[in-house]
Amino acid sequence: MTEVVGAEPHGGVLANLLVDADRGEELRARATAWPSWRLTARQLCDLELLSGGGFSPLRTFLGRTDYLAVCTSMRLADGTLWPVPVTLDVPAKIPATLGPDGVLALRDRDGALLGVLQVTEVYRPDLRDEAAWVFGTLDPAHPGVDHLLRHTHPVYVTGRLELLRAPVHDDFQQLRHSPRDLRVEFERRGWTSVVAFNTRNPMHRAHQEVTLRALDETGANLLIHPIVGITRPGDIDAATRVRCYQSVLPSYPHGRVMLSLLPLAMRMAGPREALWHAIIRKNYGITHFIVGRDHAGPTDVTGRPFYGLYDAQELVRSHAAELGVGVVAVPQLVYVHDLGKYLPEDEVPAGARTVIVSGTEIRRRLKDGDELPEWFTPAAVGAILRRSVF
Repeated sequence: MTEVVGAEPHGGVLANLLVDADRGEELRARATAWPSWRLTARQLCDLELLSGGGFSPLRTFLGRTDYLAVCTSMRLADGTLWPVPVTLDVPAKIPATLGPDGVLALRDRDGALLGVLQVTEVYRPDLRDEAAWVFGTLDPAHPGVDHLLRHTHPVYVTGRLELLRAPVHDDFQQLRHSPRDLRVEFERRGWTSVVAFNTRNPMHRAHQEVTLRALDETGANLLIHPIVGITRPGDIDAATRVRCYQSVLPSYPHGRVMLSLLPLAMRMAGPREALWHAIIRKNYGITHFIVGRDHAGPTDVTGRPFYGLYDAQELVRSHAAELGVGVVAVPQLVYVHDLGKYLPEDEVPAGARTVIVSGTEIRRRLKDGDELPEWFTPAAVGAILRRSVF
């Protein structure tokens, strides 16, 4: 197998759960006799990340021992750093349908077979405890808490996981890469140092400033790696966002930027999620990771953030040596009207007029029909958003 460049996969080995053609045909023939579970949208995202190693070192959904260790200590039972539970939740009736061999066929929403799970463990989690540990709150205004307490089935199952294929996407196929695909592409381009930028919003001017600063700081090449699985309710749809990302690529130094899509289901777990994002990108072969202010942090009904502005940066930095990934911590950038440029908040001259640019502000301006000036949003991005949202 071709060796590929990039940081060593988390845990040392890039997992691959896809079986060969002969085994696939055998499983397909036998699956007609096995009970089935049609995966939810979130579970499909998780399965895709498991299949090609995006969740390395995980090779299946978490069993009880690993689950409790992750919840309470941000580590697997063997001590490997892992901050967010990846579990397969099913209705309580599903385990009772399993035959003597305990095999559950996993299907997509159309009923197509994706893989099989040889179930070895069934357990009931305490979802309120999970919410308190992972999200640090039981407030239903937190989207992660809301999903966990209102939309999660009561039983978790795990076992040996074998996959025939990853979920199929009809759109932007040329922008979808497995971890191994991306590592091979980095090698083809001669990239030995890559800094990844995570986003769930269209790229605005502050994002561009952040990424350009990261290029200068690291001397690396840039991977724009937006999340296109499940993000926060109310976010701009993924297809619109991808067109926005494509429109800004020409503004970067030639040969130093690449766009690839990450099919992750976000939990919006703030600092834990930022650390998780860094681990996942490490599996994709990056060497540096940009951690934003209030990374993956939602707000409550009053608009107050659930996490501190720089809590995520502090947590990822504290594990940087263990991860072996360079951390690019982004300061709070503001647009200074008097100077016509972006500056870190602590470098703004006294009395200068400033504006904080954010994805939330973009969505508000679109909703209210307000202007998207050039200093706020690139013209091409603004035009795409106007056409798509209205």
